[in-house]
Order: sequence, then C-alpha cells, then structure tokens
Amino acid sequence: MDRREIRQYFNDIIKNEKDVSAGMAAIRTLLKVLEHSKSETVQELRGCLQDAIDAMRSTETPVTAIASGSELFLRFITLATLDTPVRILWYLDSFFCFFLKLDLFFKFLFCTSIVYFEFTYYRTLNQSFAECKGIMLDRGKIFYEKLVAARGKVAKVAEHFITDGSTILTHSKSRVVLQAMKEAAANNKIFEVYVTSSSPDNIGEEMCRNLTKLGISCTMILDSAVGYVMEQVDMVMVGAEGVAESGGVINKIGTYTMAICAKEMKKPFYVLTESFKFARIYPLNQVDLPNEFKYTSSTLSNDLKKEHPLVDYTPPHYISLLFTDLGILTPSAVSDELIKLYL
Repeated sequence: MDRREIRQYFNDIIKNEKDVSAGMAAIRTLLKVLEHSKSETVQELRGCLQDAIDAMRSTETPVTAIASGSELFLRFITLATLDTPVRILWYLDSFFCFFLKLDLFFKFLFCTSIVYFEFTYYRTLNQSFAECKGIMLDRGKIFYEKLVAARGKVAKVAEHFITDGSTILTHSKSRVVLQAMKEAAANNKIFEVYVTSSSPDNIGEEMCRNLTKLGISCTMILDSAVGYVMEQVDMVMVGAEGVAESGGVINKIGTYTMAICAKEMKKPFYVLTESFKFARIYPLNQVDLPNEFKYTSSTLSNDLKKEHPLVDYTPPHYISLLFTDLGILTPSAVSDELIKLYL
C-alpha cells in the first residue's frame, strides 16, 4: 500500500465508522499494511509500518491518539516475548533495565537488538520470514482485540461513580464517557447531564443526541457557560485524546478551562481513557505541547498565532482520578503504568 492508499483507508474508517476512535483506526490501518506488505526483512517491514504512521499523521485527524496507539502497536508486535527459549534474553534485558530504566532511548536500542536475536533464532529453526511476519500479524490482532475490550472495561469502572440523582458535566463527545453513561442508565440509574457544544465543530450536539436516545436527561450549554453551570453539577467526566507521562491529559480545546472551574468550585474532575492513549510526552504548559498535536497538518504551515488550537493540556493537579482499563489511577500513578506499557 502506498501513502495515498493508506491515508484513504484510514480516512474511510474515520468517516464511515463513527464509533471507532482515531487511535483504533490507526491500528486497524497498520494491521492492513502489515497484512499486505511485501517486505522481506524485519527492518524493511518496520520501516514500512513507520511510513504508514507518518502517512496517517499527515491527515486532518488529530495525531495524539495516532502517535501513542501506533507506538504501542509496534512495541507489542516486535518487542513482546515469544514462547521460545529466547525468553532468557528478556530476563537479561530486565536485569539490564534495572540500571537503565530511567533512560528510554537506551532501552529501545537494547530491545531492538533483542528483536534481531529473536528472529535470528527463528531462522536457525528454518522458519521463513513469512512465518515470522505471521507471528507479528497474530500479535497485532491480539493487541487490537484488547483495545476493543478496553472501552467496556473503562465504562464498567466509571459507572460505579455515577449515582442516582447526580448531575454530570461533560465536554465535547467522548465515546468512553458515552459508554459509561449507557452502562449507568442500563442499571436503572437516573441522572442528568450537561454537555458543552464544543466549538468549533460543535460535536457536543451529537453527544447530546446520543444521550437523549438512551433516555438520559441531557442539556446542551455554551462553552462559555461552564462557570455558570459548574455550581449545579456534582462531578465532571471527560474523555482524553492522550495522557502525558505527568498524568496530565490532552483533550478537546476547553477541557483545561473546565478543569480550572471544577478545581475552584471543588468539584471532582474525572478522566475516562483507554491505556493505549498513554503517550511518552511531558509538556510543561500549553506552549510546550507539540504543534502537530494542537493543529491539523494543513494548518501547520500557516501563521499559528492566527489559528485556533484543537486541543489543550490539562495539568495533573486539576485531575481527581483517571478511570482506565488498567483500573482507577491517580495522576501520579500514570508514569508507573506507562513504564510498564513501554518497557
């Protein structure tokens, strides 16, 4: 598949399957590329997958979830252990990482060498590259299946915090927040939801329609009315496009403003997110967030001072808890879980 075909396949998923997030669409696209790749070496195949990631990042879709999901996908299919004696290498790797666990770059170099020895071992057993590629494809499918189940796990965890008679404020449209509220409604809980319209695309209107279809009382509000409504709600529940190493979140523009209001009025601010959105970035403020995360690829060449960012960064001290498929986490616990995911 060339770059044009990759972008087209990715965009078709985003356009036609409204329930699929950008990160999930990216992983499905990588599986498609892996399946149709004509590469003859591991290095060539990895380069092919990296080119596919770059092609998806050049689309008009925000790259936050694409970046983290794709990186975890590559790690899972190439660095995960096989059921062979080569596991011994991973014991050595763990020992080595005791000294280097704070340096992800050296960790990556060491793991890359392990991949080389792992596949060399297979070739000594007269296994063809096609069989090795098949193993990687199987791993990729397992990884995707785990991600499909992740949203339901998050929803079940968060649903317990939604009580009868509660009033919730949410921002924009989050599939996992919608799923959690659907679970709560299915358990006969009666609650009310305020949804921001979420400019500039007003995707909050779609969120409100979906909640209404579920029989949940829902009120659409202006983004600028967050402070006015905050004193009437019991909690704030938002999704995330990405989670930084600090435990802060990257999400639709306006999330940071909502978090500040919630903190000032002492309302719990909950973030619902799947673990594949955990990213190895550590922004210190809004300016420190990479431009490719804040703007679409078509606007990066423009004068960014005149462009509106699509996302903002909410620091960890504004967040009460994160509900994930790994369990309920405090922001300070995110770095520990992120190390487990990437190492």
